[in-house]
This record gives sequence, structure tokens and C-alpha cells, in this order.
Amino acid sequence: MKDYAHLGGRVLLGLGFLLAGFGKVTSGAPIGGFIESKLPGLGFLAWPVSIFELVAGIFIIIGFQTRLTALALAAFCVFTGLVYHGFGDQMQSTITLKNLAWAGGFLLLYAHCAGKWAIDKS
Repeated sequence: MKDYAHLGGRVLLGLGFLLAGFGKVTSGAPIGGFIESKLPGLGFLAWPVSIFELVAGIFIIIGFQTRLTALALAAFCVFTGLVYHGFGDQMQSTITLKNLAWAGGFLLLYAHCAGKWAIDKS
């Protein structure tokens, strides 16, 4: 069961980022303005952030560079949760707590590696 849990956990954790990144890259979602709203002058990061989400989601799902990617995504989740959502109202608090929970999952993935069914095979 441990091998199935590793695979299922990786797929579930990575899927959200794969879909979010894919949606932003293919639709040209205007996240530049969202980035600018909290970090003026950094709207140009919209494309790199979108591509990071897409590629990191794929890496987690297939188990490639899992520990490094999991650590990067944990930091990303904490940063975006606290900087962009915070605890201003119930909806934003829920999103922040979701991001922190994702960060916890990524830290566990970092600590326990990718599992048997991964490119890393660790």
C-alpha cells in the first residue's frame, strides 16, 4: 500500500499545479496584474510563474527531481499563501490554509522521497 500511497499522493499534489499552470499558459490568464497588486514592478514574472507551476506539477507527478521540486513548491505555497491571500477574510484565510496544507504535503514528500513508482525511484 505504501507504493500506491506515494504515487497517489504525488499525483494529487502535482495535479493542482499542473492544471493551474496549464490553464495560465494556454489561456494567457492575466496574473501579471495580480502579481503587481502585491509586488509592484514584478508583473513580468507572470510567465515564469505559470511555467514553473506547469513544470513542477509534471515533475511531482512523474517523480522527477522530486525532493528539490517538493521543496521549491513548499516555499512557493507558503509565500503565495501569506503574501497574496493572507488572513483578511474567510475566503482568503481558507486559501492560505490550503496553501499551507499543500506546503506540508510537499515537505512530507521531500522527507520521504518519491517512492517506488517514480523516475527518481528513491
